[in-house]
Amino acid sequence: MQREISVSYTLEQDENGEWCAEAALSPKSFANGSGPTPEAALEDLKEAIAVLAETVGVPDQITVTVEVD
Repeated sequence: MQREISVSYTLEQDENGEWCAEAALSPKSFANGSGPTPEAALEDLKEAIAVLAETVGVPDQITVTVEVD
């Protein structure tokens, strides 16, 4: 079965110039990716998220729209 999920992530460049990406599937399940470019770090992160999802499962998600004044 294939399932599409949306995951928020952070992307930062460290002091050595390496790009590091991090995302969480749940409060206790994190995935990390890194690479020489932002694109490479995100691809590495996608692979890590896929492995994590196979290991811990994919959490149920809801979408909520809020009005901000």
